Amino acid sequence: MNFELSEEHLMIQQAARDFARTECLPGVIERDEKMQFPREQIMKLADLGFLGMMVSQEYGGAGLDTISYVLAMEEISKIDASVSVCMSVNNSLVCYGLEAYGTEEQKQKYLTPLAQGKKNDELYIGAFLLSEPEAGSDATSQRTTAEDKGDHYVLNGTKNWITNGGTASVYLVIAQTDVAKGPKGINVFIVEKSWPGVVVAAKENKLGIRASDTHTILFNDVKVPKENRIGEDGFGFKFAMKTLAGGRIGIASQALGIASGAYELSLKYSKERKAFGTEISNHQAIAFKLADMATRIEAARLLCMQAAFDKDQKKDYTLSSSMAKVYASETAMWTTVEAVQIHGGYGFVKEYHVERLMRDAKITQIYEGTSEVQRIVISRSILK
Repeated sequence: MNFELSEEHLMIQQAARDFARTECLPGVIERDEKMQFPREQIMKLADLGFLGMMVSQEYGGAGLDTISYVLAMEEISKIDASVSVCMSVNNSLVCYGLEAYGTEEQKQKYLTPLAQGKKNDELYIGAFLLSEPEAGSDATSQRTTAEDKGDHYVLNGTKNWITNGGTASVYLVIAQTDVAKGPKGINVFIVEKSWPGVVVAAKENKLGIRASDTHTILFNDVKVPKENRIGEDGFGFKFAMKTLAGGRIGIASQALGIASGAYELSLKYSKERKAFGTEISNHQAIAFKLADMATRIEAARLLCMQAAFDKDQKKDYTLSSSMAKVYASETAMWTTVEAVQIHGGYGFVKEYHVERLMRDAKITQIYEGTSEVQRIVISRSILK
């Protein structure tokens, strides 16, 4: 087994690290406090080709592998998880879903500008609309409906917790077209935010990833052309499940980055802060915390890389992505709590960053399927 990164991987990792430190770090605390969407940073991500990293060059993407994506997500998440979650949704859910299952016409019209992150020099990103007030991890309980009217559908319903909700130009919307068919009656549609009947509700005031753009989206008799349905009739549930498996790799990588960022800050602080006549890193209580952080982070990184490798090799990555998501998210939560503890009183102060990382870490245990749901996926796989 070769654990060495290629020269191209190292270049991408360094580019993401430089971007995070020079473009994301300045103003990150203020954006968090003011819930200010990082538009400038996302526009620069588009210039780097990071909004369509895994999309083939034919459709305007960078044509990179999933390992490159994991490396970039980790580095950016170390500094600003609000930026990285926007990048994750556009890459893992929207672009992937369109490239894997869209028609050639859909790819030309929507995927190309989404992969480039721009259209007519304006920001152009996507959002994935699955969650509802009563249908989060339970994707089969869709209340949003799409009534077949022959040459078009009429869309009605409410979607919650939508990342990029107010900023995205394009939505991939999961909706029920035939309740009697259950999961086989669910479809997915490409919906443009500018269409009549699409309503963007107020931005959510969140615990963490506060700068990311999270909204409730309402659909009131929205007319959706038949050609904007992805896949055959009834493909929506399978589309959601297949797409979310890749999304879990993105969120696992985000969690890994949050944990890594907290660890690096703690390591640095422990070598500077003195107590009882010596640097606190010389005290066994702190040294053991750092050792456990480093060990768990490395284990999480290997799980993320395994999931990325499985995806790149076109293997079934349902199990490996779920394992990566569960372990990395729990590692992020544990590591950030310990980072605040190592910083002591300063850990409670915003300018030291670890309190923000701790708040950001919690969502990684919730979105793209909670840790409990991932354990169901894992247990079903190993008990077959």
